[in-house]
Formats: sequence, C-alpha cells, structure tokens
Amino acid sequence: GSPGAGKGTQAKRIAARYGIPQISTGDLLRENVQRSTELGVQARDVMARGELVSDSLVCDMVKDRLRQQDCERGFILDGFPRTPAQAGWLDAFLEHEFFDKSRAGKCRPIVILIDVDYNQLLLRLTGRRTCLANGHIYNVHFQPPREDEVCDLDGSKLVIRNDDREEVIRERLTAYEQQTRPVAEYYHHQGRLFAVNGSLPVDTVTDEVFREIESHVGTA
Repeated sequence: GSPGAGKGTQAKRIAARYGIPQISTGDLLRENVQRSTELGVQARDVMARGELVSDSLVCDMVKDRLRQQDCERGFILDGFPRTPAQAGWLDAFLEHEFFDKSRAGKCRPIVILIDVDYNQLLLRLTGRRTCLANGHIYNVHFQPPREDEVCDLDGSKLVIRNDDREEVIRERLTAYEQQTRPVAEYYHHQGRLFAVNGSLPVDTVTDEVFREIESHVGTA
C-alpha cells in the first residue's frame, strides 16, 4: 500500500493476532548499522556517500533475519519487497530454504494490498499534526484537536512534519506509483494479490485483512 494507507497499523495487529514477528526493513537497517555488523558497516559506508542501499544488501539483512527461530511459524514483512527484483529474490529464498519440505503443500506468501483513493491519502497525510512535546498525532480532517493547533493532552503546539507537507507527499506518492506499484502487479500476475479497501474504518479493514489471511493459509 501507498504512504498513509495504514500498513503499519494493520501489520501490528496481524503480528499480535498470530504471534509472529513484524519485520521492518527500516528497523533492520538501523539495527545493523547501530550494532556495526558486517552488513551494517557496508550500509553505513554507502549512506555516508549519499547513495541508496543496494537490493543485495537489503536482501542479505532480510535473509539473516528470516533464519532466526521466531520466524519458523511465519512473519509479516513491512517495507519489503519494494521492487519486483526484491519480490523475485524473496520467492527464490523461501522456495529454497524456508518451506518445510516434508509438507505436501506449501504456504506461499499472502500479499495484501491496502487500497486507498489518492485524494483520501492526501487528506490523511496533509491533515496530520504532531504534538511537539510527546508526539501525539491528530488529523485536522478526521481527528482534530479540541483547540486549533493545540494538543488536547498536554497543551503543546501541534506542527506539520516536513514529511507531511503537500509537496513532499506528492513526491512520495509519485515514487510509490513508479517504484512499488510494480510489486503489486508482480503478485497480481501470480494470482497471489488480495486487495482490501483501506478507506473503510480501521477495525473493518482489520477484519477484512484477517479474513483474507485465514482463507488462504495452507494454500499452495
């Protein structure tokens, strides 16, 4: 799903319901850099040059994480795969060493697209206001504070983060369409993409997500 679609919220609910880890490539990258692992040192050098971390580095970090014991029952990927190349790598990796070879059937990745109208995304993102003191989040369109630009909880000023400015958001949405939407097409062509309407209330979206997961678990 695009920025503002609600992926993070749904990912946390999936992880809690099924007792599986939520694996964020952003968190993985930060953790490897902070721990100065071999991969982290390579990534830090790349970022210090102002370059993007390569697919191969990201995939190696994901591979190491998926080999940990808590992933044996399953996992949810957040922020990966972002490109068709990464999606192809993931399929090959899972086919080669993740699936239990003793089972007749193989549970292939379940891919859920949280679909939200472009104008709705703009309202969600441009309307977001963040409390300076404690990070409480409001939305002037959907969840406004009682007093304009002031946090209900601690009275501090609400601000627009740089990432939430309209010109930045339009760039982020354009980048999503150009770079990440092809991942959805990759899985659609394989018949493994299941869309839910992300414009519905959050709890309704969650129910739809769980329904899709549970109707496809155990299918090849």
